[in-house]
Formats: sequence, structure tokens, C-alpha cells
Amino acid sequence: IHLHAGCQIAVSPDTRSFAVDWLGVEVTGATLGIIGMGSIGYKVAQRARAFNMRILYHNRNRRRKEEEEAVGAHYCAKMKDLLQQSDFVMLVVNLTPETHKLIGKKELGLMKPTATLINISRGAVVDQDALVEALQNKVIRAAALDVTYPEPLPRDHPLLNLNNVIITPHIGTATVQAIRMMAEEAIANMLAVLNGRPIPSEVFPK
Repeated sequence: IHLHAGCQIAVSPDTRSFAVDWLGVEVTGATLGIIGMGSIGYKVAQRARAFNMRILYHNRNRRRKEEEEAVGAHYCAKMKDLLQQSDFVMLVVNLTPETHKLIGKKELGLMKPTATLINISRGAVVDQDALVEALQNKVIRAAALDVTYPEPLPRDHPLLNLNNVIITPHIGTATVQAIRMMAEEAIANMLAVLNGRPIPSEVFPK
């Protein structure tokens, strides 16, 4: 969470020396709680395993045993259990009426005071007013947000003035390769429709 401020210090013309007491927390060996273990959540778990993280997950449907074992993930039927145990809580859910403000004051209060909330899903999954309060009062250690509501935030929004939050401009898929793959997938789906073939990425209503 010191990354942004650290970059500013590293390039500032006023910097004469670097602090020696700027301590972060280890990812290796920490507990990661993934809320939403769909295809993206599962890919997060695959990467987290490389850091020897303990992986917990909460999902509407439990993954197959073989899939859990492949990444060393443990299922939490109750989100409360995941929140209480995790050092990092990552949100990877779709935005639906059920997930709107899924993380609010109560959920933030269940998290460890040393925990970090990471949101890569949609901004409205988090109650931002409750998050501001939790970060100001050190209810949780920090937050890292690739998404907010709205985007961008109003320039006077209190989240922008906190030193324990990192906000990026919804760039989780902003790579040349990812954008190309999305465009190719969209074209493949359009061609399938035009040619009366099965739609590769068809979304079925629940």
C-alpha cells in the first residue's frame, strides 16, 4: 500500500534519503479470501498459490473437489468465516441485486484490523461510505480498488484523500493482449449468430 507514496518519494527532487521503517506485509504465506470463485476468481487462486498463500473462497456453488485441490483452496460456506480469517479479501463477483453493497459496515467490521480489501469486480459491490469510515478509523488496514462507483470518483470524494487506499482506473484488463482477445471473442460470437451456429460465449439467464 506504500507503493504510490514510495514512487513519489523516489522521484521527488526533495528526497535526500529513504526511510528504513516503511514496512509492508508479506503476501507469501498470508491468507487470501476470494469472494466469487468463477473463472476469474479461480485464475486469481492459481496465481496466489505461486506465492504459497492459504486460499479460502466463498461462492454460491462449491467447486469440484479436484478443482479445489488443484489450487489448494478451502471452501467457506459462510462469508463471515472468510472475512474473519483472511489477510487479504478479494472481491471477484458480478454486480447483481444480491451483490450490491455486499461489503458494508458489518462485513468490514468482521475483517482483521490488519487486513486489506481488494476490489476488482464492480464499485457498487462495496458500500463506499462504510469503506471510507473503516479506512479512516483503521477498522481495516488498507484497500486497493480497481473499480469505484462512479468512475471516476468526484474529485472531492474522501477516498481520494486517504493514504491507506490505492485506486486505479479500472485497468484490470488493460493490456494489448487482453483487449485483442476480447475483440476476437466478440467477433467470433457475432459470426456465429450470423451463420446460425451455437454462440460460444452465450449468457443464459439464471
